[in-house]
Amino acid sequence: MSDKIKTLHDKIAEAQLGGGQARIDSQHKKGKLTARERLSLLLDEGSFEEIGMFVTHRASEFGLEREKYLGDGVVTGYGTIGGRLVYVFSQDFTVFGGSLSETHAEKICKIMDLAMKNGAPVIGLNDSGGARIQEGVVSLGGYADIFYRNTLASGVIPQFSAIMGPCAGGAVYSPAITDFILMVENTSYMFVTGPNVVKTVTHEEVTSEELGGASAHSTKSGVTHFSCANEIECINNIKQLLSYVPQNCEEVTPLLPYEQKDETRTVLNSIVPNNSNQPYDIREVIDGTIDEGSFFEVHKNFAENIVVGFARLAGRSIGIVANQPAFLAGVLDINSSIKAARFVRFCDSFNIPLLVFEDVPGFLPGTDQEWNAIITNGAKLLYAFCEATVPRVTVITRKAYGGAYDVMNSKHIGADLNYAWPTAEIAVMGAKGAAEIIFKNEISKAENPDAKLKEKELDYIEHFANPYRAAERGFIDEVILPENTRIKLIKAFKMLENKVATLPRKKHGNIPL
Repeated sequence: MSDKIKTLHDKIAEAQLGGGQARIDSQHKKGKLTARERLSLLLDEGSFEEIGMFVTHRASEFGLEREKYLGDGVVTGYGTIGGRLVYVFSQDFTVFGGSLSETHAEKICKIMDLAMKNGAPVIGLNDSGGARIQEGVVSLGGYADIFYRNTLASGVIPQFSAIMGPCAGGAVYSPAITDFILMVENTSYMFVTGPNVVKTVTHEEVTSEELGGASAHSTKSGVTHFSCANEIECINNIKQLLSYVPQNCEEVTPLLPYEQKDETRTVLNSIVPNNSNQPYDIREVIDGTIDEGSFFEVHKNFAENIVVGFARLAGRSIGIVANQPAFLAGVLDINSSIKAARFVRFCDSFNIPLLVFEDVPGFLPGTDQEWNAIITNGAKLLYAFCEATVPRVTVITRKAYGGAYDVMNSKHIGADLNYAWPTAEIAVMGAKGAAEIIFKNEISKAENPDAKLKEKELDYIEHFANPYRAAERGFIDEVILPENTRIKLIKAFKMLENKVATLPRKKHGNIPL
């Protein structure tokens, strides 16, 4: 028996080394942690329980029968983060480049099945060269098995993907289905076809970093939600992200202890400029409203004309969607609509209340937007808000013009409470454009057309560019002083915490994709 125990101990030690000390040293030289080091930093100390440590591949062709490693290139199991159960897999690039084999995929699928059965998040640490070519179709089938589970788990349990190295070809589609993607600058990249294929087909010269690095995907494509300076920051971001979300769609995020005090925030009174064409940073409004230091922005570098992220209000986790007047005047365009719609749908899936700060002059005009389907893409955000059944509150800080007023969580599409600051302007369009249309003939016949236009502008502002007409009709529940915003929101979300809303019975809707 003692010999058997010693053999088992040796095998465990071999698995813990991830295929050899030399391979670990090689990983460190690249500025990367090993698969097991990443898990030890991610999970609570001593909580990790490994599943499938002794699994090896089944392939016997192309020399694979002579080279087998315990675990087959992926470490899988479960543990806790902040005392909460999570399921994890961490690909090991030191074993066959982290390539996905039949058994490698089976290990990941087993973890995902357990996560679904037990209602806990799945976190994937991706570091793989792609499908294991020597295994052919069974490797491709392994990817499809994972994709299928990603789709079934979507909206049931939170799914996070950290890209810690290469992620190419079919491998990119599993992270793409998950809720959030995090990438590490300079050491991770994602693309469907690599630089060599791109050069062959399109004759473009491009590096892996330029084509699919963290910077490219966080600013240009929006594929990744977080671009992290290093792997430590990436792992810490996963932990922080997890703190804002529940374990599954049947639960709510734990309410943190909070002691009520004077919630007046006079700083909010001076943020919006007197000149309605002057920009300001909506993050100042957010920071002045939420629990101090609790805002965790998502997709920060993509579609900067809208700001989305998680925060806490009196200890309660909320999702925030806010137009950003400091970038493109806060207009809605294709990218900002997609960015916000995706975030709204995540929050609604996992019972996270939504707070909207609105200052939007409309949709971005132009042939580029129209020809690239701003109609369809703008409708995604509209659809997302209309379908959301979580508590929904809107605060209009300044402009709420045209169709964008409707889209940004208006009372008409199911918002529970809508507040406006006295600086709010709720109208079909800006005063100057409206006056030019409504009073065209009168202005053209005037002795001084410019003076007449100015007069009619002021007339339009007095009648429409304020929140009181909307309040008269009940479209705005209350016009509030900015300094009282936090007080009103704390009470509103407390009142709405037991909200029950049901959608018409259906298989699923057909969101305009």
